[in-house]
Amino acid sequence: MSDLFLPPDISRRKVLSTSLGCLGLSLSDFLKLKSLANSDKNNAIPSGRAKSCIILFAWGGMSHLETWDPKPDGPSETRGTFKTIPTATPGTHIGEHMPFLAKQTERLAIVRSMHHGSSAHGKAMYWNFTGHKPPQSDTASNLPPSSNDWPSLLSVISKFKVAPTGLPSAIRLPYPLVDNGTLQAGEYGGWLGASYNPIVIRTPNGKEFGGVSRDLGASRINPKEAIDRQKLGSRLGLLSRLDQFSGAGHAIDDMQHFQGLATDMLMSPTVRKAFDLDLESDSVRSKFGQHICGQSMLLARRLIEASVPIVTVACSAGDLNGSKGDHWDTHADNFNRLKNTMLPAFDKPAAALLDDLSERGMLDDTLVVFLTEFGRTPKINGNAGRDHYPSCYSIALAGAGIRGGQVYGKSDRSGSEPAENACGPADLHATIFEAFGIHHKTTITDRLGRPLPISDGKPLPLT
Repeated sequence: MSDLFLPPDISRRKVLSTSLGCLGLSLSDFLKLKSLANSDKNNAIPSGRAKSCIILFAWGGMSHLETWDPKPDGPSETRGTFKTIPTATPGTHIGEHMPFLAKQTERLAIVRSMHHGSSAHGKAMYWNFTGHKPPQSDTASNLPPSSNDWPSLLSVISKFKVAPTGLPSAIRLPYPLVDNGTLQAGEYGGWLGASYNPIVIRTPNGKEFGGVSRDLGASRINPKEAIDRQKLGSRLGLLSRLDQFSGAGHAIDDMQHFQGLATDMLMSPTVRKAFDLDLESDSVRSKFGQHICGQSMLLARRLIEASVPIVTVACSAGDLNGSKGDHWDTHADNFNRLKNTMLPAFDKPAAALLDDLSERGMLDDTLVVFLTEFGRTPKINGNAGRDHYPSCYSIALAGAGIRGGQVYGKSDRSGSEPAENACGPADLHATIFEAFGIHHKTTITDRLGRPLPISDGKPLPLT
């Protein structure tokens, strides 16, 4: 007998209370079911408090040593120039240029023992967003998306959690992750199909953001712009970007999916309202900061408020794709860039997001994940920078049942490797799935018909 999959409303215990004859089960089948029933407690689907998730992704590789895991007593060649500051949690210190998040640590679980094996940006991103090792060896080149890729976390969530009509189930703001607009493996639906691709949408911006010179693969929704139904076909520039690739044999279905979604998004008053940042008060917008990073975080809150299940914000200091170099890849001038540009524009809006969610009663059912693709080298290079370092990095989580005021895991004296409770992207994925009430060993079927578990990791004990 193959593994038995029961409808969610029929428990194994209920099956076992039914006569064998009615079910057509042999004695061996019955004994197998009984064994499964006895392990219900261990295999039970968790209740899950998360209705939605916001991922704040620091593209480029945020230095753990200047943020979540400073080493003020480390060797002189590694400790850097920043001091540490106490947080709202007694005994926990973080980098001095995160004063707003330091006040939020009673809401945060900081994880200091993340690691994986890829030092290339795109492949490290693939590992973090799919929970799986990238399909090629660790070379400097990034990978274009393929229908053979593992689906991204956003795609898997959208498989189980559906947004209201007219809204995508997974959105990324405000651009594709790489600063030249190239698509990356690991960001999309992979073998689940292109209809599970997260939709990349540009945050509506005005003169205060300085504008941008290129679209670079992000679709635009202007909530103020009137749409003439007679000319709708010519306005579906959105469609050409949503369907940039499709798996063989699925192109027609994917095109129909995106055609309907694009039409709904452009015509729906609900969607246009969700994207209208002008509906927020000046005081709220000011708390998030009048730059693309802060306003994208604010838009993410508006989108989950409209019941979009999962949104990723590619967090940079300013216009990520405006060729200003405002991202976290600090090979040179690490300390000045973090102090003057990166951390102030990240710290304040991220703290504002947590406050805003709490004040609106949304933090209890919204999971917020602070993520990056890897950390930075403990040893400072000759350009006063730190290089790519996947052997140890930090993340943080808040909301949706996460117990704040805790630090999970520990790195060694120089931040070179995990010293306690080492964990990786697969464990983060398992934690996120469980927060949504999706058992981390739930299977989905690939295009060859193979049932594969959505995570190979174990949930971190953060609740």
